[in-house]
Amino acid sequence: MKESLDALLGTGLAELEDAQGEAELQELRVRYLGKKGEITARMKMLGGLPPEERPAAGQLINTAKAQFEARFEEVLDRARSREKARRLQSERIDVSLPGRRSALGARHPLTIITDEICAIFAGLGFQVAEGPEIETDYYNFEALNFPHDHPARDMQDTFFVDGSRLLRTHTSPVQVRTMLAQEPPVRIIAPGTVYRCDSDATHSPMFHQVEGLMVDRKITFSDLKGVLTSFINQLFGTGTGVRLRPSFFPFTEPSAEVDIACVICSGKGCRVCKQTGWLEILGAGMVDPEVFRHVHYDPEAVTGFAFGMGIERITMLKYGISDMRLLFENDVRFLRQF
Repeated sequence: MKESLDALLGTGLAELEDAQGEAELQELRVRYLGKKGEITARMKMLGGLPPEERPAAGQLINTAKAQFEARFEEVLDRARSREKARRLQSERIDVSLPGRRSALGARHPLTIITDEICAIFAGLGFQVAEGPEIETDYYNFEALNFPHDHPARDMQDTFFVDGSRLLRTHTSPVQVRTMLAQEPPVRIIAPGTVYRCDSDATHSPMFHQVEGLMVDRKITFSDLKGVLTSFINQLFGTGTGVRLRPSFFPFTEPSAEVDIACVICSGKGCRVCKQTGWLEILGAGMVDPEVFRHVHYDPEAVTGFAFGMGIERITMLKYGISDMRLLFENDVRFLRQF
């Protein structure tokens, strides 16, 4: 056995010297010292030897393994040193260059506009209120004067979780929950995510809204116009034109669409405003007495107004974005601009 083991060890050591690179060295280590390696396999031959010869033979095998492994480590260190020197020479690393800082993230444009809107209304005395995105039919429709057979429900087609729960179509349910939880006066805004079955360049099945509510004694339509005019002048600039047009919403009466002078052409008429000089940005109105009855408020004692706007719409106008889908594609080239 000694002669054959010496011959095997000599062959293995010679192959280590001729190996080209770390990968080839690792292959040789497995071939000779692995579980089925050529040196390791000699241990299985001990069973065929007389008992008195087995200790000496086992020692020979272990010595050969130790010699091979020691030489392997030496050659491996030498190969790694050569590779490191080659890389240092070829890559020409300039150690005097300053380090590279990790790229920092930034707020999403929708977050920027949401925070700005909330800050403006906070300055007007409004508090931020929140509610669940999965709502019941009662809070999303019934309590807001949308009976089961009301045609206005078609305008807010949404996604149903089950027979009685759905993804909210607006943040108006937050208004209902707030009024049920506290007595007047109420002055809140409700930002959040909402869902409707729409998807094109100006609509998304998931989008964001900010709605507002003020309830107290002797709240009038002129209060509504004053609050919204102040908000618009702070968001789009002092002197921005504001107009209200009659409209319909089931939960307000009277209701109005609120327009601003086109921020693109300053009211002169362009493609964005369809040559009208005006852009619709939100809906508003006086809270319908039927809504007050649902939340156990006395419509003879209090009045109030509500309003709502799409944050994507405001963001697109503020930054001149033509396609809403850009806000949700997570394209870093687009988002870096903000």
